Amino acid sequence: MKKMIITCAVSGAETTKKHNPALPVTPEEIAVSTYEAYLAGASIVHLHVRDKNGNPTQDIEVFKKAIELIRQKCDIVIEVTTGGAVGMTPEERLQPVRLSPDMASLDCGTVNFGDEYIVNTLPIMREFAIEMEKYKVRPTLECFDLSHIYASHVLIKEGILKPPFHYGFVLNVPGGVPYSSENLNIFVSRLPLGSHFTVIGIGGRASLMAHFGAIDLGGFLRVGFEDNIYYSKGVLAKNNAELVERAVRISKEAGLEIAKPQDVRKLLKLKEG
Repeated sequence: MKKMIITCAVSGAETTKKHNPALPVTPEEIAVSTYEAYLAGASIVHLHVRDKNGNPTQDIEVFKKAIELIRQKCDIVIEVTTGGAVGMTPEERLQPVRLSPDMASLDCGTVNFGDEYIVNTLPIMREFAIEMEKYKVRPTLECFDLSHIYASHVLIKEGILKPPFHYGFVLNVPGGVPYSSENLNIFVSRLPLGSHFTVIGIGGRASLMAHFGAIDLGGFLRVGFEDNIYYSKGVLAKNNAELVERAVRISKEAGLEIAKPQDVRKLLKLKEG
């Protein structure tokens, strides 16, 4: 039986408590929300952190505290962001990789982000991939555009990225590629043979539709307040765990077993300890 890996992106960089008062912001809140998501069935947490004013930060000490608090509670696979937030330098964004987490996102190209944009050139991608290899961190190759998949092919051909490959398709970002089954099919068709992928739909409807698309094509799911703050139209989610619980239910109804952290570690060949 195929196992469904569910990632929970508990906070992100753009969502605020004004959007949803249940958003976890402090390291303590993030750790509690991560543990609730873990109990609900998430096996990976996608981790952003905030400073004392609630603003996104890549400060290694804040990441360290959040990771320590999470580790005290459970063995969930920890994937830190290196996308960071709009306006951050590559040097800032890379900082948490030095903590040697299990995984880290690696953005595979420059992308519109609403009225802003995040720059990821091939040299930046190479630098990030080399740093992740140095610290034995498995990258999630985040692709917001079809060209990003082809950019990853360049690094694979150069031997900088090594299998097993795990992709994250981020669809429906304002100014980016919208979510549709047609677009998702095209993305999946361009993957290197044997790759794994997680589908990430931004916004309430896209997030839910992405669940069905991922299941149909053999991919994994991501939920959480970074991507979507609503449970249904106009109804705010009570917490991240509520979104995980729905993903678990949909997966089980499709006949899939829910993966545990140890399953992720084995599939993606993550480092021990």
